[in-house]
Amino acid sequence: MRCVIARFPFDLTKSGVLESMKGVKPEQVTGASVIVGRRTYPVKQVGQVITRQDRRDFTAGEVLRAMTQLGFTCRGLPEITAAPRALTPLQQASAMLGVPVTA
Repeated sequence: MRCVIARFPFDLTKSGVLESMKGVKPEQVTGASVIVGRRTYPVKQVGQVITRQDRRDFTAGEVLRAMTQLGFTCRGLPEITAAPRALTPLQQASAMLGVPVTA
């Protein structure tokens, strides 16, 4: 499949990516990742190996799009959920009594 990464066209195949990543030790994942075989790799590491370009030359989005099109499982950044606001002592006591208090 023809994919454009960092303004360069690449003819990538799933088997070609699997072969390229064989023997490559995965780095610690801190952001978006791609599952290649049984291992989870950071997106930028996969992009660097398959394109032989510096990681600063392409975006994680370009590699994610290409890997998704090839059928690899990709995971984006974990979503951060906002912590629920803590109740004040008055609100907590009111909730225990079943009387709502507006803040």
